[in-house]
Amino acid sequence: MGLLTWILIGLVAGIIAKLIMRDSYGWIVTILLGIVGAFVGGWVFGYFGGPGVTGFNLESILVASVGAIIVLFVYGLVSKKR
Repeated sequence: MGLLTWILIGLVAGIIAKLIMRDSYGWIVTILLGIVGAFVGGWVFGYFGGPGVTGFNLESILVASVGAIIVLFVYGLVSKKR
């Protein structure tokens, strides 16, 4: 799967995560964290034997969204300590 697909899935995952988490970060920060979350979600699901991110499909968007939620949660914990 190409880098462009990861980025597109991350964009969608970032938007979904922003709507679910109702964070106070800007859209750009959330979308960038969503892209990172796509990589994290793919790695986490792959580590536990799941399918990970396999292409631009619903399953991959869900996996990336879970990763984006994880990244947003951790980012929230780290940024509040400052």
